Amino acid sequence: MVNTLTIDCGGGGLKAAVVDDSDALIGGPIRVPTPYPFPPSRFVSALLDIEGQLPAADRATIGLPGMIRHGVVVATPHYVTRAGPHTTVDPELYAAWTGYDARAVLNRAFGRPVLVLNDAEVHGAGLVVGTGLELVLTLGTGLGNALFDDGVLAPHLELSHGPIRRKRTYDTYIGEIQRRELGNARWSRRVRRVVDGLRPVFRWDRLYIGGGNSALIDAPTLERLGPDVTIVPNTAGVLGGSRAWKLMGA
Repeated sequence: MVNTLTIDCGGGGLKAAVVDDSDALIGGPIRVPTPYPFPPSRFVSALLDIEGQLPAADRATIGLPGMIRHGVVVATPHYVTRAGPHTTVDPELYAAWTGYDARAVLNRAFGRPVLVLNDAEVHGAGLVVGTGLELVLTLGTGLGNALFDDGVLAPHLELSHGPIRRKRTYDTYIGEIQRRELGNARWSRRVRRVVDGLRPVFRWDRLYIGGGNSALIDAPTLERLGPDVTIVPNTAGVLGGSRAWKLMGA
């Protein structure tokens, strides 16, 4: 039996657990606030501190926000800011994170194999059944997404930065700040509009909506989302760590 440490790195918190090959929980979950500023060196030390609070694991899966290719950070939205999401971008942090080979660094730091993916991709690994086109959307600080075709992970697209209305991106249309400003009822109606708008684009067989804010979608909206949409618990973000290795052929 192989145990996997999974750390879901969000804009507001770092959530972690240890799971086995069957996705059964061995330790955790635990959550600590994401510290800011958050340069790569502090990122590594924070993850090692979390590791020390959980049972020993044979490998690790790290989910990071933003565009991650082959374990390298192409762009990340929160950790380049001085004080957290939607605050001023720090040029030095931006430079430090851009092109940062997180997988190589964490392999050395943990002394064991590490898989680094976009956080929504790890989330999706714990959800998809492997049949047809399955889209995963995560609602939290912003909007995360991952697409799977017959269980195979598609190249990542940063849907969150796409324009949707009046120069707004998906992040600024249904992100956490907007939910707080609008209240759950009006925000939920926006979520429904996003789902209805994306349906003809992806023509998915199944859409999963997860992330910390998925539980805040109100009842009238849930009834209207459609039979092809499933609301899932945020725990998938840590429980998908083991299955991510299988999906990636690792």
